[in-house]
Amino acid sequence: MSSSTPPSSVTPPSPGVAPAALPASSPAAAPRDAQNDRSPWRSLRGRSMRWWAVANFVSNAGTWMQLTVQNLLVLQITGSAAATGLSMSVQAAPGLLLGPLGGAVVDRWPRKLTAAVGQALLAAVAALTAVLVALDQLNLPVLLGLAALTGLIATVDGPACSLLGNDLVRTEDVPSAIGVGSLAHSGGRLVGAALAGVTVGVLGTAAAYVANGLSFLFVACVIPFLKPVRRDEPAVVEKAATTLTAPASAPAGGVREGLAFFARRPRLVALAGLNAVSALFGRNYSLTLVVLVTGPLAGDAGTFSTVATVLAVGGIVGAVLGARLHRPGVRLVALLTLAGALLQIFAGVAPSVAVLLVLVLPMAVAESVADTAQNTVLQTDPPPHMRGRVLGAWNSIRTLWGLAAPPTLGLLMELLGVRGALVAGGLVVAATVGTALLTRRRRTAPVRIAPVVDAPIAEVLTAKSHAPTTRPEVSTAV
Repeated sequence: MSSSTPPSSVTPPSPGVAPAALPASSPAAAPRDAQNDRSPWRSLRGRSMRWWAVANFVSNAGTWMQLTVQNLLVLQITGSAAATGLSMSVQAAPGLLLGPLGGAVVDRWPRKLTAAVGQALLAAVAALTAVLVALDQLNLPVLLGLAALTGLIATVDGPACSLLGNDLVRTEDVPSAIGVGSLAHSGGRLVGAALAGVTVGVLGTAAAYVANGLSFLFVACVIPFLKPVRRDEPAVVEKAATTLTAPASAPAGGVREGLAFFARRPRLVALAGLNAVSALFGRNYSLTLVVLVTGPLAGDAGTFSTVATVLAVGGIVGAVLGARLHRPGVRLVALLTLAGALLQIFAGVAPSVAVLLVLVLPMAVAESVADTAQNTVLQTDPPPHMRGRVLGAWNSIRTLWGLAAPPTLGLLMELLGVRGALVAGGLVVAATVGTALLTRRRRTAPVRIAPVVDAPIAEVLTAKSHAPTTRPEVSTAV
């Protein structure tokens, strides 16, 4: 889940009702210091957002508790590592194929209702899995079917929860909400993984699924009490008008309209390109760095655990820094991607683990801040009536690159070695992003035009007729 919160200390109003402390017109009436506030925790000032952050943490803890035992369960049932990978691919497949359709559903249905129903359905799937595990009736076909059903529900539930969280905050506080959501994700992952071992050891595997189901039910019970912030977004609507889209009040269209909007929006296309090149040739540090540490740097599993810990710390630091942003853009994402690529090149030639650790921290920070900025653009740039379909299309794109990246990097490491793969991948990313930035700068460079006298044509003609020996200095430059 993604989360968001209002910047001011005033309790967020329900839709259509303005609090007495603020005029009903727009969020621009917020105090000046609230609008300029860059505290990473500013989104937590609203009660609804605080509840949503707690729900986010609980849900992530339950999810990671289940994921921690799920691979072991697949291995226990099948005895095949390939089956484990197959179950993960089956769960990801609906997001790849049906992401835009799920986003269209989110745009058409009431957001709170959609998110609550999605969480309740996920709870039901977890409970059913727990029953089958307890009765020893879970086999591979049934498990794959449940995985596909979970992925199908997530195509709607994911965008609905992300956008519902953003409804709880003002637009300028969406980065703070996303940063808080990232921290909840990281914290939930650590707690869930830790609780999984205890739960399975004491209560058995089925208990992990029961706990995950209860976490979904907790979120579903919190949602009805959330109060979105009433906000007008003239800038977003104005942008929509300039890109041949319907006004914000227009009824939601179908999947085709969403894909067409995404394709016609240069900012979104640029983000998709950045995500593709960085996913295919960088980022996957859990794959490349483990090979580097245990290979050329002669480390062991404990050494890589240290590297993974530094990566996690960098991700948390980046989430806090990203939460300080107000209105990040694609340019910031590109610059951070470029910085990460350059650091990756240096990591590829690192002579020791100590040097690698120095490089890993800023690499993780740059990646985390870029993710926050990227998600902010995705969730605030489109007009409100298109955001579900934009997130749906983005989920399909991200899933595609996520599935294609490991084999691509594996092939590079086979051909060039792990150092060569890191250096070559970093160079590809840096060259691509650098070229794009330079090209954009040239296209947007200001054109100098000779000044033209701002005088009505009639006055100029009159001046010419009454003073034939002199002419006003009017430039004819276009």
